[in-house]
Amino acid sequence: MNSGMLYGGDEIGALVFDLGSQSFRFGYAQEDTPKAEIPTVVGISDEGTVDTSMLEPGVKQGNRINENTKHYIDINTLCVPRKGMEVVSCMKDGMIDDWDLFEKLIDFSYSKYLQTDSKYRPVLFSEPPLNDRSKREKLVELMFEKYNLPATYLSKNAVLAAYSCGRPSGIVVDSGATHTTAVPIHDGYVISNAIVKSPLGGDFISRQCRQYFKENEIEVIPHYMVASKEQVKEKEKPIWTKKKLLPEVSNSWHNYMCKSVIQDFQHSVLQVSESPYDERIISALPTSHFEFPNGYNQEFGNERFKIP
Repeated sequence: MNSGMLYGGDEIGALVFDLGSQSFRFGYAQEDTPKAEIPTVVGISDEGTVDTSMLEPGVKQGNRINENTKHYIDINTLCVPRKGMEVVSCMKDGMIDDWDLFEKLIDFSYSKYLQTDSKYRPVLFSEPPLNDRSKREKLVELMFEKYNLPATYLSKNAVLAAYSCGRPSGIVVDSGATHTTAVPIHDGYVISNAIVKSPLGGDFISRQCRQYFKENEIEVIPHYMVASKEQVKEKEKPIWTKKKLLPEVSNSWHNYMCKSVIQDFQHSVLQVSESPYDERIISALPTSHFEFPNGYNQEFGNERFKIP
């Protein structure tokens, strides 16, 4: 570490990395919002020589593990249908599981969005409250040895959330993609043995939506398959044309694209009741209209509150 530099206060242009099961958020500490948010899943293709004309500037030859492996990061490149491209996440149970893919995300964030040399800026990493000590040590080792950080600090995401509200003590309920946790905090420290964790999160609600669509015979067709569609009345069978000459995509990529449609539905339609569920009160509330990529559309009423 450079002894001539002081780390702390508003004068330091530190970076903040917030890694979650669904997305990776990063940016500068002085700014109110992240610089960017990208998925934690990476597209992996073993095609050998691949056309790079559709790739983002951050995805180049250097982003390969070997000669025949190519990685696609961020929405713009990940959502393009490619033959045999698999979608793999670097996260498992809210913690880093695939370190090679994690390095690809870090490389991409520095080269594409942050556009700075890692050795010039300290980094604050958020981490889950139940993170393993071995993973913490490996993360710090990686950031110092490969990226030559001048300084780094790991803080529990629940503590950071409490501080953002101006409270050093309290209970932070964090509901993410894979699980929900209730974390008690006292004077800025997490009381680990009192943490309550539930396996229910955003992915569980997505599975509930899938089950609802299956029971009501609503077919989820992702955007990439639709060439054109006709306007139909509510709940009528959709009339659409499939794109021709589509590559033979993998099941993991197809499921990822279907999941994005379901998440659009969740964000647009679903709602949590402000009071205990009452069928009469819910029935009197306005319905929400949603149209699927293939043209099927419907007004959703009570289902908006029953699914979540």
